[in-house]
Amino acid sequence: MQETSNSKFVIGLTLVATLGGLLFGYDTAVISGAVGSIQSFFIDSLQDNSARANLVIWQYRLTVIIVILVILAAISAILVKLFGQKKGFVYAIILFVLTVLVLVYNFSDPAVLDEETANSIKGFTISSALIGCILGGSIGGFISRKYGRRKGLVFAAVLFAISAIGSSIPEKMNIFGVEHIISFIIYRIIGGVGVGLASMLSPMYIAEIAPSGIRGKLVSWNQFAIIFGMLVVYFVNYNIALRGDDQWLVDTGWRWMFASETIPAVLFLVLLMLVPETPRFLVMKNKEDNALNLLKKLGSKTQAQAILEEIKESLKVKDAPWLSYGGLLIIIGIFLSVFQQFVGINVVLYYAPEIFRNMGSQTDVSLLQTIIVGAVNLSFTILAIFTVDKFGRKPLQIIGALGMAISMIALGFSFYLKSVGIGALIFMLLYTASFAMSWGPVTWVLLSEIFPNKIRGAMSIAVAAQWIANLIISWTFPIMNDNTWLTERFNHGFAYWIYGIMGILAALFVFKLVPETKGKSLEEIEHIWKKA
Repeated sequence: MQETSNSKFVIGLTLVATLGGLLFGYDTAVISGAVGSIQSFFIDSLQDNSARANLVIWQYRLTVIIVILVILAAISAILVKLFGQKKGFVYAIILFVLTVLVLVYNFSDPAVLDEETANSIKGFTISSALIGCILGGSIGGFISRKYGRRKGLVFAAVLFAISAIGSSIPEKMNIFGVEHIISFIIYRIIGGVGVGLASMLSPMYIAEIAPSGIRGKLVSWNQFAIIFGMLVVYFVNYNIALRGDDQWLVDTGWRWMFASETIPAVLFLVLLMLVPETPRFLVMKNKEDNALNLLKKLGSKTQAQAILEEIKESLKVKDAPWLSYGGLLIIIGIFLSVFQQFVGINVVLYYAPEIFRNMGSQTDVSLLQTIIVGAVNLSFTILAIFTVDKFGRKPLQIIGALGMAISMIALGFSFYLKSVGIGALIFMLLYTASFAMSWGPVTWVLLSEIFPNKIRGAMSIAVAAQWIANLIISWTFPIMNDNTWLTERFNHGFAYWIYGIMGILAALFVFKLVPETKGKSLEEIEHIWKKA
């Protein structure tokens, strides 16, 4: 059923919800301007102090073990929910044993700060927020069902503020009794939990208050807000970097970068006090009168009752098994998320200044070039917003994936052939444009649409998979890119070829398996899986 809408009210709610997306982008991208400073401040400073380096390495290893165990617990809960207690428990045990074997293999070496260990600590520190994102994404389904979409976003806003303050002054906020770099990591993880929650709840909130005819456009505005948040923080980082030299940036500048997040976090928290819950959650909590009144405010009064009946019908089974619609739906959700990250986008967004420095740029120039990447990202995200409901989801995803594949393979050859001039910059911008018009916003549109109301919480599987994939890519990039053996043979080109291959696989996946959802109501999309 096509709904008409009270556009001003709907857009107002959408703008508030998209602040969660803005903070998502701000929190994850703020690290880009501080990568070099964090390495110098926390890691390079250990080179002349072997005793402290030894302590940091052991605390780093212990931190990795703890967070992996916590992630395993979250994944185990998902496996039990997905497959039932018996099968889920068996799969969890197998996963646990394999993880222990990998950890023992990797952490059996002496605690020496060699190149491999330093690169691993750097990658983990830069990507540490993603650990929280995995946890936030994993509990997002529970939070959304138990406490609601709005209260979940309020919790995320509080976590953003705590993380901003703690990561800017990890020494003074070190209530954990650990080395300063570990304190910094913990506060980044706290912020990451907020990002993980917002990454699920913001598009869910928008999808549940938006009429079907403009739902794709409005959910895409969440991705616009993510990219806008990234662009804003690129400008913030650049202006902070201009206030001093490289040594000032190492000592002080990076702190201001992280502290600046408190402003949008507090704004988000205040505005969330002014918005209602979604109609679907109100129906889930047996508040049908409130839901009906809200539907009347959101759209046509004559259609509100009919829409309410559709929602009630779709929610008759409030907590259906996650495999109620078959395994294909879950697989599609997981692989949409995994491919969105395996194409390498967050390597570009997190490490762009480092990549440009590898091309020979100075610190301030590399940050300025990063702003150009952010501007292209934003511009083509707007293009996707105005085409996703016109051309459909599948065509944009396929064209974008192929564009990213060509760009990444070409960028890899630019490094390999040591031809990293304007051509390499063009390839990076083409790659960013391809992602921004497709897998950036459209993946979130699809994830918010394909999971039926009865198993809406199963979206947490896809969101958790997305952040795990993001962590893998972001953690391993410095290990590949800074590795002496790979650099001598491929001159920093190896990693980009891997991402290019992933782009080709992503295009094939969408072409073969992903259904088109353009113009369909959430209830109509549900019937696709009933027929499958």
